[in-house]
Amino acid sequence: MLKKIPIAIDTIHVPVKRAKTLDPDKVEALANDILENGQTTAIRVRKDGERYILVEGYHRLEALRALGEESIDAYVVHARLH
Repeated sequence: MLKKIPIAIDTIHVPVKRAKTLDPDKVEALANDILENGQTTAIRVRKDGERYILVEGYHRLEALRALGEESIDAYVVHARLH
């Protein structure tokens, strides 16, 4: 079972391919929702040495960053080796 933990936003790396998918309107809408309701859904990251790699939740991450938050609730998942 995955355990939700707070992770410092500045330790999360967003892959370049994913960074190209950012929708500013969606970030703004999520930021407003988070102000009203708090973060209701954790992002997913994987550990990579001293940092984390974003797996899922880019818009939530950017919404919290825009709100000036320093940490985000996340699930740490393990990458599958193929």
